[in-house]
Amino acid sequence: MKLAVFTLESLANARAVRRFIADHSGEIAFVGISNPYRKSAGGSVGQFLRHLRRSGWRFVPFLALNFSIPGIIAALRQFWPWTTAAETTPVARLCKDYGITTAIIHDLNTTETRAMLQESEADLIVSFHFDQIFDAETLATARLGGVNVHPSLLPHHRGPVPTWYAMQQDPPLFGVTIHRLVEKIDAGDILVQKQVALPRTISALGAAVSLHEHGRELLEGVLADIDSERDRAVHPDLMPYCPFPSPGDLKAAAARGHVLVTLTDLWTVLRTAF
Repeated sequence: MKLAVFTLESLANARAVRRFIADHSGEIAFVGISNPYRKSAGGSVGQFLRHLRRSGWRFVPFLALNFSIPGIIAALRQFWPWTTAAETTPVARLCKDYGITTAIIHDLNTTETRAMLQESEADLIVSFHFDQIFDAETLATARLGGVNVHPSLLPHHRGPVPTWYAMQQDPPLFGVTIHRLVEKIDAGDILVQKQVALPRTISALGAAVSLHEHGRELLEGVLADIDSERDRAVHPDLMPYCPFPSPGDLKAAAARGHVLVTLTDLWTVLRTAF
């Protein structure tokens, strides 16, 4: 079975995605790497200002540690590959080492992207912390459709920062789900999921790092059984979408000790890079 993997460079998925690519290099026919600062999303400045207006200054360290710093490191590593370990090699460089075709995805649902998928002859699309939404036509280019790794116990906590919402539960409700990709966000049929106990002191970003690793392990079982017929409909018990938190939400959560990032996450960024 040939796979097409869609992802982006970030701390949350770095080790899990790189290990997955290394383990399945012989099956992966194509890797699409999202540009989170694409023009259609407002570019880097537009994205930053939108997040600042929507979530306030407390959200800035999360953006820096999850996206900006890993992206800068990945760009530098294209020219200065100082380590050969798969789990610390940026996605594009790792794919080049394995001879896997890659492309930067500025706009997912285009004729160009679909043509690349068709040329790869991928049987299944695997979305692993990818920030663009697949439409039906793009999903139809793969014989078996697509699956997504989402770090929450769906249908709970659909959306971009599920681990932050999970830690607001009492007790915290952490987990990871592998589900079918459909046109609606985090809404496809659930294939498998696992509840995970994490330390109460963990940050939302630290939880995402851990849960993506658990998701990688769950994904192995899904791939072994994906040829069987599966429902590709929207999950019948869909719960409300959880958007980016507001400044007030973040302030109230911080008062309870629930934070987006900690200094431990900065150390994780450095370990992931070197």
